[in-house]
Amino acid sequence: MALKDITLGQFFPGNSPVHRLDPRTKLIAVVLYIVALFLASWFITYAIMFVVLAGSIAVSRVPPKSILRGLKPVLFIVVFTAILNLFYTPGDTVLAHFWIFTITLEGVYQAFFMVIRIMMLISGTFLLTYTTSPILLTDGLESLLNPLKKIRVPVHELAMMMSIALRFIPTLIEETDKIMSAQRARGADFENGNLIQRARALLPLLVPLFISAFRRADELATAMECRCYHGGEGRTRLRQLKYRGGDYFTLFLFLAITVGVGVLGHFGL
Repeated sequence: MALKDITLGQFFPGNSPVHRLDPRTKLIAVVLYIVALFLASWFITYAIMFVVLAGSIAVSRVPPKSILRGLKPVLFIVVFTAILNLFYTPGDTVLAHFWIFTITLEGVYQAFFMVIRIMMLISGTFLLTYTTSPILLTDGLESLLNPLKKIRVPVHELAMMMSIALRFIPTLIEETDKIMSAQRARGADFENGNLIQRARALLPLLVPLFISAFRRADELATAMECRCYHGGEGRTRLRQLKYRGGDYFTLFLFLAITVGVGVLGHFGL
């Protein structure tokens, strides 16, 4: 897996209907989408969720290759989860049995649906960051969490930290790639050997990567202080968030899908 395959935190500028939606609408829609995914239980409801995801990707005009490339880093987790569900799901219909492992028909279904659920969940959340800039994502998250300010929750600071973390993921990945290239030129081997040897080969990356991360954090803090940043108190925004017709339609659509999938899932469909 190449580091360039990690696309979390990247933003694809565009003018699609999904890009133009209010960030609060997209955040709420993603939450409803995740809830609907966990309410899905059989082929019909998962097919509905797949159509919703495919339609959202098509409307957003984000290249499907970018979505698929972003799934590569979590492939090991997906396979590991599938194996656990395959061998450790009890059931009445036994398909195979060897040593301490038993494969049942229920386990096959559970493993299949779990893989589909994880891949669709990750794809849907990636689509949020692909179509929403970090600044708008921060503003939308802060606006949704604004009622928590009444109980003295530092909403602005939390939203800012999440935005900075998302913003610097691609930067740190690029920095890691540069360090790996420099060490390969000096004879380092990151690809050969067993899992433990490859893990040990990555240890020399940690020191320069941490130094670079702390240096960037210090530069960012200095830049924010020079611009007189003192938190969210009294701050204004260049772009005021405002719901439009498309936002209300999207919220109603995702709410209806979630309720519909929940009802169908209750009947085992």
